[in-house]
Amino acid sequence: MDESKEETKSFKELGVCDQLIEACDNLGWKNPSKIQAEAMPHAFEGKDLIGLAQTGSGKTGAFAIPILQSLLDSPHAFFACVLSPTRELAIQIAEQFEALGSGIGVKCAVLVGGIDQVQQSIALGKRPHIIVATPGRLLDHLSNTKGFSLRTIKYLVLDEADRLLNEDFEKALDQILNAIPRERRTYLFSATMTKKVRKLQRACLRNPVKIEAASKYSTVDTLKQQYRFLPAKYKDCYLIYILTEMSGSTSMVFTRTCDATRLLALMLRNLGLRAIPISGQMTQDKRLGALNKFKAGECNILICTDVASRGLDIPSVDMVINYDIPTNSKDYIHRVGRTARAGRSGVAISLVNQYELEWYIQIEKLIGKKLPEYPAEEEEVLLLLERVTEAKRISLMKIKETGGKRKHRGGGDDDDNEEVHKYLGVKKGKQSKKPKRK
Repeated sequence: MDESKEETKSFKELGVCDQLIEACDNLGWKNPSKIQAEAMPHAFEGKDLIGLAQTGSGKTGAFAIPILQSLLDSPHAFFACVLSPTRELAIQIAEQFEALGSGIGVKCAVLVGGIDQVQQSIALGKRPHIIVATPGRLLDHLSNTKGFSLRTIKYLVLDEADRLLNEDFEKALDQILNAIPRERRTYLFSATMTKKVRKLQRACLRNPVKIEAASKYSTVDTLKQQYRFLPAKYKDCYLIYILTEMSGSTSMVFTRTCDATRLLALMLRNLGLRAIPISGQMTQDKRLGALNKFKAGECNILICTDVASRGLDIPSVDMVINYDIPTNSKDYIHRVGRTARAGRSGVAISLVNQYELEWYIQIEKLIGKKLPEYPAEEEEVLLLLERVTEAKRISLMKIKETGGKRKHRGGGDDDDNEEVHKYLGVKKGKQSKKPKRK
């Protein structure tokens, strides 16, 4: 089939019903994305799917629209279950289902950790059509919530399937697969494909159609990618320099550790920049609070670990900075996929020191090209050194002051420094230290 013709097909030509076309229009989806155009005809025929597409390419719509159209034909509770590796992505998927299904009365329940389980049980008691969950919390409810089962499920979706199949989720996933009917449609979607996904394909999909709307590990054409090789001791200066040069932009800065997100966010705030952190070490309320501040524009710099690199659609991100190079080169694809989404342009800059060079070389091998160097005069960058060093010293002191009095995760915040509590989501626990470098 001619690819350009396929891409120009309308939702109506793909077989989407009028009610859902109207919902797509309300969301600003005028035409299907490539993954939607290729996946939906097979989904409407009742096939199992493996969808490989770049992050930001409309994967959620590719599985949500066929599920909702099938629900219209045969409405009943507990119709579909979507599994996600992160809480934030699960909440976002549910929001998209609700937006698409707003005109047809679709009810969703989100089952994720960090949120009251009793409230979730009450939501399940209202018999929602769609369940969106992280594997661990779904398993908790299957074991403990009276009257709840997945015996009527017609659709199972595994989003970010490669991440769902890592060691953290594998056991829970096996138990969930044993609790749902064999007679069902199964969709696997991800930006990357791995051996484990192929193994799962053999185990739980029936003659699936594989759709590749992207090369194996690719980035979009509208993304401008650069790197800067620099001494480790000047990395903070380069970060501040780039953020200052792009001061009107929204940026996501990726670090390797949770401690580094807190330290960098506080350091940036000390320098007058509007930064906020998000990491797996924060409580769920604080993670969502940070994300909402960023989405609303109260803060224009989000400092994050890889917990934020998958599936979060924040349309206005202009720039991604890899402050720490990911040790797993595939994570680079997910990180830079936060910008240049849905046809927009974006910038990704990787700060590489001598200890990270090997990891960076693996990234260039993965994406199949050598990236240009970010242009900056080091002499000009180092004019910031004194201010940056002082801001970092103050930040370390502030974290150290709050660190000694912390309790276990999820405890009260009475002893926290107010500024750290408000902007950094610092939890009570072990004392934070400056992230170590190799």
